[in-house]
Amino acid sequence: MLETKNYEFWFVAGSQFLYGEETLKEVARDVEDMTEKLNASGKLPYKVVCKGVMTTAEGITNFMKEVNYHDEVAGVITWMHTFSPAKNWIRGTKLLQKPLLHLATQYLNNIPYDTIDFDYMNLNQSAHGDREYGYLNSRLGINNKIVYGYWGDAEVQQEIADWQDVAVAYNESFNIRVCRFGDTMRDVAVTEGDKVEAQIQLGWTVDYWPVGELVDVIDAIDEKDVDTEYAKLQQDYTLNIQHNSAEKFEDSVRYQLREYLGIKKFLDDKGYNAFCTNFQDLKGLKQLPGLAAQLLMRDGYGFAAEGDWKHAALTRLLKILSHNDRTVFMEDYTLDLRKGHEAILGAHMLEVDPTIASDKPRVEVHPLDIGDKEDPARLVFTGADGDGIDVTIADFRDGFRIISYPVECRKAEAETPHLPVAKQLWTPKVGLKEGATQWIKAGGGHHTVLSFTIKESQIHDLAMMFGTDLVEIC
Repeated sequence: MLETKNYEFWFVAGSQFLYGEETLKEVARDVEDMTEKLNASGKLPYKVVCKGVMTTAEGITNFMKEVNYHDEVAGVITWMHTFSPAKNWIRGTKLLQKPLLHLATQYLNNIPYDTIDFDYMNLNQSAHGDREYGYLNSRLGINNKIVYGYWGDAEVQQEIADWQDVAVAYNESFNIRVCRFGDTMRDVAVTEGDKVEAQIQLGWTVDYWPVGELVDVIDAIDEKDVDTEYAKLQQDYTLNIQHNSAEKFEDSVRYQLREYLGIKKFLDDKGYNAFCTNFQDLKGLKQLPGLAAQLLMRDGYGFAAEGDWKHAALTRLLKILSHNDRTVFMEDYTLDLRKGHEAILGAHMLEVDPTIASDKPRVEVHPLDIGDKEDPARLVFTGADGDGIDVTIADFRDGFRIISYPVECRKAEAETPHLPVAKQLWTPKVGLKEGATQWIKAGGGHHTVLSFTIKESQIHDLAMMFGTDLVEIC
């Protein structure tokens, strides 16, 4: 399984010297207490580290420089505990190169009417400081997140947690490296893209490698390693021989496992965490990778078919954001346009991630009409019911555009005995007609990433961090 390193987030309060040393000591105690309780809540996926109270422009600027320097820090959480003059934050905020969350909160969640006095007012001026600080960030054009509410409430903590996942995905995006085996599918427009612009704007490195070099690695895989993977496959999935001879079935499955191990070794040895293939460029391979690609996506690698490196990278990115939980490469396949049944059937020739399966996936071997190779093994299963989001990315001459809509996912209404693929039914929540029309008008393609765990707000925050165009169909 591909692992994401253990990031942390630095938490700092803003204040000033105007109200005296005792007030600053109380601010420091409050922010330390909040840090301890946020970490103890069990809701945050990443640790929050208390970095005290910032009161001067010099201190804030040095703090932000330190944030940039430390690779383990994924972002900054700021809290204007008392009235913190925002001019002090200008230089440091302009230098910050990592995501910023403005926690607009208050240490206590009530107004103590019986005891409130001017000392209390001087100490608890978040309502004042938030607006001063917000004005500055707006004027600087900072794409920061604002979470408003009492820090001890579960819903506020969940908003922080959601943002942490997005911030980590943003940081990790600059470590995404896509290996292209072959070029994009001939004559197709939407899978094309500017690889240099992708690296500038999104951090993605995209490299071409000849299929022949991959073939050498696949052919060198030890049979004992294939034996080990075959035994695991028998434990995890149902091996469904059907019309095949036992020998043909086993040969096809073993070759896919050889491809799985070979592609994994090639990617790991060269530092890649995503890849794409093209059925038009398979010289030296016996089969188009099907089961192999599914198992690699299960392990957290990014993938897309037809040479679509953009969606290979997007799959990897959103797997990071979702902790590889029910987030899969997908394709709009065919439509149900009957009244009351309106839906898209999502599938692909072979390659859909088994993490969304509602039944135990079956390993099957069937002919494939494209690629002109041996019959490939693949996992066949039905998707799940539930709410989700469908996301695509397109390249326009003025930059990348992310397009998304929330969807209602359903299992297919019936089995498809003559279409032996993984399949998932979904309908845009705005309706199929409206959703598909807006998607097409925005330039959204047929390749997507479908997730049962990622929220609309997280896609919005991610696009804000990258500064990309975003079309939200909702």
